[in-house]
Amino acid sequence: MEYIYAALLLYKAGKDITEEAVTAVLQAAGVDVNDARAKALVAALDGVDIEEAMATAAVAAAPAAAPAAAAEAAPAEEEAAAEEEEDDAAEESGMAGLGALFG
Repeated sequence: MEYIYAALLLYKAGKDITEEAVTAVLQAAGVDVNDARAKALVAALDGVDIEEAMATAAVAAAPAAAPAAAAEAAPAEEEAAAEEEEDDAAEESGMAGLGALFG
């Protein structure tokens, strides 16, 4: 994964993604570089429009994230409703207690 990050860093910096550049970034990060992996990454990225690939990946990831977000929202909504019911019950019992004071 660090090889991909190195390529993305080079891309964002406006630098050419070459074996030497990827190796330099990884070495600067303290990674033991596998020359074959760096070479394979550069070869795989040859002719790839990285901006388009990132946009496509973001679009593909969005639908997958939506059900997870909905699943997280559902328990939060249930929890809020339960808290509201508890607040209403506490308020009603508090009113009943006040009524007893005044007979």
